[in-house]
Amino acid sequence: MEFDVWLTLLLASLAISLSPGAGAVVSMNYGIKYGLRKSYAAILGLQLGLFSQIFIVVIGLGAIIVKSETAFTFIKWMGVAYLLYLGLSKIFEKVELVEEGVHLKNYNPKKAFLTSAFINLTNPKATIFLGAFIPQFLDPNGSLWTQFAIIAVTLCTIDVLVMTGYSSMASKLKFLIKDVKAMKIQNRITGGLLILAGIFLSTTNRT
Repeated sequence: MEFDVWLTLLLASLAISLSPGAGAVVSMNYGIKYGLRKSYAAILGLQLGLFSQIFIVVIGLGAIIVKSETAFTFIKWMGVAYLLYLGLSKIFEKVELVEEGVHLKNYNPKKAFLTSAFINLTNPKATIFLGAFIPQFLDPNGSLWTQFAIIAVTLCTIDVLVMTGYSSMASKLKFLIKDVKAMKIQNRITGGLLILAGIFLSTTNRT
């Protein structure tokens, strides 16, 4: 891949990651609740979902999903349902004040990782976008798998950096969850944003 092509890819990847979405909401939620360091399980989970989406495009399933009404509809509504579930769970989550040590002890990195991975994995809009985005940076005369590797590493690296920024920014607001009322407001905002992301996802079409 030529340097100027990669530079364009880098800038495009930055613009994509900076666009507000479910990943940003998840990163900020973990940042504000648990701090930056513990948010990395969720951030890396998001990257697993993103990498899986890139792999799906690589092996040609992206085209199948775009062309198959059944496959597209199934994945889309599975993603919508999951985002709505997460949003409603957050809104109606029981809030109680606990000591910070106990609060952090309740943190489950495995759950954070898998939940975040599933959010990105069940987003057909990303599959469609990547299916149209990736070919723009491919040189038919070069090694296809090498180029895919460069694209995957670039996209995921940039996304890690941007999600880290979102989480770090949110962690500075940790003082906002020091009382029950503030925690409820934070949960409702996070839940509302996740539901909004689900609503936007439900409007995705194959064309």
